Amino acid sequence: MHYLCSMGKNKLAKFDDMAAYPHVFQFPFSVLKEEGFPMRGHWNEQFFKNDHPIVLELGCGKGEYTVGLGKLFPEKNFIGVDIKGARMWSGAKESLESGMTNVAFLRTSIELIAHFFAPGEVAEIWITFPDPQMKKVNKRLTSTRFMRLYREILSGEGLIHLKTDSNFMFTYTCEMAKANHLPVKVCTDDLYLCGLANEILSIRTYYEQQWLDRGLDIKYIQFVCEEREEWIEPDIEIEYDSYRSFNRSKRSALAAGK
Repeated sequence: MHYLCSMGKNKLAKFDDMAAYPHVFQFPFSVLKEEGFPMRGHWNEQFFKNDHPIVLELGCGKGEYTVGLGKLFPEKNFIGVDIKGARMWSGAKESLESGMTNVAFLRTSIELIAHFFAPGEVAEIWITFPDPQMKKVNKRLTSTRFMRLYREILSGEGLIHLKTDSNFMFTYTCEMAKANHLPVKVCTDDLYLCGLANEILSIRTYYEQQWLDRGLDIKYIQFVCEEREEWIEPDIEIEYDSYRSFNRSKRSALAAGK
């Protein structure tokens, strides 16, 4: 009981910290619905104070990729997006203490992303180690439902990066890109064996390290999310990943070795 209370207090303390962070934005849906997001279409002008490309990391978790990319590319602006505020506290704290001016965090549901960014405002989207949602295609972050959503905010040649341990997620995404004739720039089912891994791709998230420690191959695909009048879901049966549960809470327990 004492341990659970301590966890609750730690989470509340993190929320208090982030409420005061100038680079963390948290908008309840009720406020968003009534007032909208004031910086939509004006992130560069009002927050970053430059005209550099904006890159999102969706489902950023602890923010390792967002912060890592921000350090590597000071000429780009990075925004980590996640609904779980306590997770992103780590990256928010590190970027603030490091004095990084090209990193921000947004606490919201990915389904609401078009409320925060105007058409063409985003240059690239990173999706790192998402739940593959093997039974729920509409919740899968590389499904055609989300491609339509991403197209609302991406520039004309907007890039999507997927990095995953899941063979299911990787195979599905490859087939989705193929079915919709999306230009694939890079595609590998074993990132660290094929020699493609570089300083960017070698940034390792919490989840990635867990899967690497278990000997799982890391997959990566990069493609252009072009405009399509009609999006086609791939008609293919894909074998489920055998080692993973269908929801993130069980997955987190697995990653913790429980």
